[in-house]
Amino acid sequence: MRDLFFIAFLGLFFLLGFRRPFLLIAVYAYIDIVSPQRLSYFLLNSIPISAIAFVLAAGAWLLVDDKKDCRFSFRQMLMLMLLGWCAYTTATADFPIEAQHKWSWVWKALVFAIFLPVTLRTRLRIEALALFMVLCASTIIINGGVKTALSGGGYGVLNLMVDNNSGLYEGSIISCVAISLIPLILWLSRHGTVFPPDWRVKAFAYALCFACLLMPVGTEARTGLICIAALAGMMLMRSKRKYVYGPLMLVAALVSIPFLPASFTQRMSTIENHQSDESASTRLAVWKWTIDYVKEHPGGGGFDNYLQNSFTYISRGVVSDSGGSRVETRVITDRGRAYHSAYFELLGEQGYFGFFIWALIHIVTYVRTEMIRRAWRGREGTDEAWISPLALALQQGHVVYMIGSLFVGIAYQPFIFMMLALQIGLDTYLARKRREAARRPMIARAALATDLAA
Repeated sequence: MRDLFFIAFLGLFFLLGFRRPFLLIAVYAYIDIVSPQRLSYFLLNSIPISAIAFVLAAGAWLLVDDKKDCRFSFRQMLMLMLLGWCAYTTATADFPIEAQHKWSWVWKALVFAIFLPVTLRTRLRIEALALFMVLCASTIIINGGVKTALSGGGYGVLNLMVDNNSGLYEGSIISCVAISLIPLILWLSRHGTVFPPDWRVKAFAYALCFACLLMPVGTEARTGLICIAALAGMMLMRSKRKYVYGPLMLVAALVSIPFLPASFTQRMSTIENHQSDESASTRLAVWKWTIDYVKEHPGGGGFDNYLQNSFTYISRGVVSDSGGSRVETRVITDRGRAYHSAYFELLGEQGYFGFFIWALIHIVTYVRTEMIRRAWRGREGTDEAWISPLALALQQGHVVYMIGSLFVGIAYQPFIFMMLALQIGLDTYLARKRREAARRPMIARAALATDLAA
């Protein structure tokens, strides 16, 4: 029954896309974020729905979309370079079979992110993509938020609709993404036009933000707590009443502690002392191994080259038994541990050059969104008042991702590349808008000269 529902839903979605071609972009975004083929028992698993959606979306753009004044931005060129470099490191990977498996989805994420900005030619399209990203992610977030509110969740316990905890269904990843979406959710509740802001839209937005805040609690992902702190700090800096909201946020955090699951507070306490937690100690050892590896292999080792790592580290923790409490020291040897950091993931797999391109994409994106925020700050009117707040929302979400990715291996996460494409689309849309505004006086002068000559 579930399979039939998904097939009917996607079939209707595709049919609407033939009437409004941009909806085919939304179809691909839905498939990429929600992964309905993973929620299906059989039928969708046998159909390459992601490839079909992309081919239809690209074909519709080529055949019917307006391509006037369409050009690649510098960041799209950087993504293209990263795509080429990843192809090269995959061909020369230390583990060719494993690298091919990861390459099979990484190249799709990069190609779609390169293609997507050229389709975002209007404000409605930019908003529609942002709305679909939020609503698609909310299918996972709301599910996790409700389960957390009812049961409290737990590390490795919270079931987010599928048993396979990969992609956005993995606890640390969805916690980071959920917190990074909060600024965009709030922007849609204030400046959205698809669903005009009223009390119902605002109520849903605030409830969804609360569900986003519950994700780190339900998954017990320490990354999520760090992301919450980072976002709260950025929002407080931009607030005109920081000396009022700051103490209120602190009081709210303290009041919420008794209501949190004991397992959550116990797990969060390991942030302070990494040596008492084996997972945190392992990450530091993996990162040290990665630095040593790249010194000998500056071009990187290709996807999943962490499988060859081997290291020994010391773990210290407090042990309580009948004899009392004591500090126990253990020497642990581990092998084949994942990077648990986007930065070291890029560095180890793509080497110095690949890491430089990836870092440059994010640096340029941050700088450009800040320039847009400042250039359009204080504008009034429905045509311009939305621009600076959107740039700020995207920038804050981007910073949250960059902080969260310090501790999660999400360097190639398709959702993040989609958000980068949204930022690039906003930038190119505004550049087009500025050029059109500059042409109007020239056209008016030319028309006046023609009239005078006549």
